[in-house]
Amino acid sequence: MYRWCTDEVEPQDRFDYWREVRAKGLFGVTAELAREHRADFSGEFSLRRVGGAGLVELKASPYQVERSKADIADAASDSICVYQQLGGGGWFGGMRSNDDFAIENGRFATSHTDLPYRTVPLGAAGFHLRILKIPVAGIPGQDRRVRDLTAKPFDDPALAPLLDAAFAELGELAGEHGAAHAKPLVEALACLALIERGIVRPGGRRGQYALRVGRLSLARRLIARHLNDPRLSPAMVADWLGVSLRHLHMLFEMAEKSFSQTVTEQRLAQSRRLLREAPERLIADVATACGFESLATYYRVFNAAYGLPPGDFRAQEAAADKVTGG
Repeated sequence: MYRWCTDEVEPQDRFDYWREVRAKGLFGVTAELAREHRADFSGEFSLRRVGGAGLVELKASPYQVERSKADIADAASDSICVYQQLGGGGWFGGMRSNDDFAIENGRFATSHTDLPYRTVPLGAAGFHLRILKIPVAGIPGQDRRVRDLTAKPFDDPALAPLLDAAFAELGELAGEHGAAHAKPLVEALACLALIERGIVRPGGRRGQYALRVGRLSLARRLIARHLNDPRLSPAMVADWLGVSLRHLHMLFEMAEKSFSQTVTEQRLAQSRRLLREAPERLIADVATACGFESLATYYRVFNAAYGLPPGDFRAQEAAADKVTGG
């Protein structure tokens, strides 16, 4: 992962460096800000490659961004962009007034990279967004309409939660294990965006696969939100997803772990965090907070997974912290 922050540049040079080196050189856009506001400018971003796509998270004080025809000619990328607003709101549009729209916190927009647009944040907090840039060449089933996608908000109420879940899961992937799961997520995100734009049929092979990947991501996030409920069951999650119980189990057949294995793994991971971060907390309270139906069940499952009981794990972590000065 590549990270950069304006703190690395002298204050009087920060916006000029951001405009010429980061905005134009890295992202292929033109950045503008009134001279009297440049001394107060700040910005930071991260960039990493995931599943053949580029994932960017950007935060910056307000300025105007434009991707003009000249910018496109200098740095064409032939990609689909999926944007998620992470803070405040933003105005976004093409070069015609009827293309304009505002995007709220948490909402998505999609576009092809090589069409002109302008964007500015709506509030004093500035930009905070996540961008996934997916090369068209890496999207199965080429369609010339992909290159005509002007910027548009993602409004489908049924698809938006799937996009949100898959996007969040992609952002959390790390290491070699994550790399193996990134490509299917990227392809699913591209297809979900193209379903919403009317280019991919939801009932076709690609559309059905993307919907299954999105629903699986959403199912995992629903599990994570309700871990502390010992009654958590496949039927409950299927109901929240709006699918049959059979369909839910079919989703987990795509994954490495079944529904019950996923729940147990997440509960154990949460319990390990609590054991480390709250050493004063009773182990029985940790078990209850993570949704285990009994203390005996928690001890049995924890010992089977890690080869030692929770108390010994906590002592081991405390000893390691002393050695490292943590």
